[in-house]
Amino acid sequence: MSGHSHWKTIKYKKGAADAKKGQAFSKLSREITIAAKEGGGDATFNNKLRMVVEKARSVNMPAENIERSIKKGTGELEGGSLESVIFEGYGPGGVAIIIEGITDNKNRTFNEIRQILNQNGGKMVGEGGVQWMFERKGIITVNHENKEDAELTVIEAGADDVANDQEFLEVYTKPEDIEKVKKNIEEKGLKIENASIGWVAKENLAISETDKKACERLFEALDGSEDVQEIYSNFKE
Repeated sequence: MSGHSHWKTIKYKKGAADAKKGQAFSKLSREITIAAKEGGGDATFNNKLRMVVEKARSVNMPAENIERSIKKGTGELEGGSLESVIFEGYGPGGVAIIIEGITDNKNRTFNEIRQILNQNGGKMVGEGGVQWMFERKGIITVNHENKEDAELTVIEAGADDVANDQEFLEVYTKPEDIEKVKKNIEEKGLKIENASIGWVAKENLAISETDKKACERLFEALDGSEDVQEIYSNFKE
């Protein structure tokens, strides 16, 4: 069983009910802008954009916000001077962390993330310092009523691996296969809650309850940064 992104799951479950809904919309807007900037504004031909737009719609982000974010990415509106960034570090208990962000000022974001890590028992490391502990995967979050039936269904749909966290299944694919597997799962009648390309730990690290709580405080602090999009870790639940 592959490792999976504990914090991504926690953050997903908070969903639209999160009190920071405005911040969630802001982060999704940035993600849409970057996807449009990198692959064009037509979601028919831009898989990344299509997945982000679906995610935005699932949390009831207004259509005009989505359209405006796309136009920023394609240059039709000002405000598209954003870039993707990735930072690596360690948290409490030696947990490896990958932080993906979108920013208009890389140096400012670097300093902010480093400060948050330092203040919460972590530290930043150089490029490649922890990335080797993870694999790039398609991650599909699937709702289910029966775990065993759902696991069999997603494997038949072409999933490489699956992790169960009671309420949802996290389905893993090769990045290039995510659209095909997603379509197959939908055709088999299961509801997909979220789909994205992300980092999955090769091995999970067992840590103490004290360190888990410290990690969650760190992740909350990181998630509070406007520039942070996703946080991936390798600690075992």
